[in-house]
Amino acid sequence: MKIDEIQIRVRYGETDQMGVVYHGNYALYLEMGRIEWLRKLGVSYKKMEESGIMLPVVSMSLYFKKSACYDDVINVKTQLINTPTAKIEFAYEITNQKGEILTKANTVLVFVDMKTNRPVRAPKYILDVLKG
Repeated sequence: MKIDEIQIRVRYGETDQMGVVYHGNYALYLEMGRIEWLRKLGVSYKKMEESGIMLPVVSMSLYFKKSACYDDVINVKTQLINTPTAKIEFAYEITNQKGEILTKANTVLVFVDMKTNRPVRAPKYILDVLKG
């Protein structure tokens, strides 16, 4: 399925006293990868929410192999797992500047109607973009 990659330089405030990235910041890195993945397809979170659809995370798993450290340039590779239905699932691989795998992750998000707070099918315009 479709893959995108972004690079992020680890900032001082994302690390602990030893200069190692605090584990909670990986959720932000995954979100950055996911948002850019969608943006490069022409899909905007903001416009999706303005149209009444939100996309909350319902599942997240991370497997840490090595630490990212202050001032490292990390690469976040985001890949769509399946064609979206009412949910959309991504796999991620975070590597350092040497190409070493630091973290593998997976997220599942659900398309939710903001008025009813109920799951809905993926918007047609997203499915159309993925077909093309």
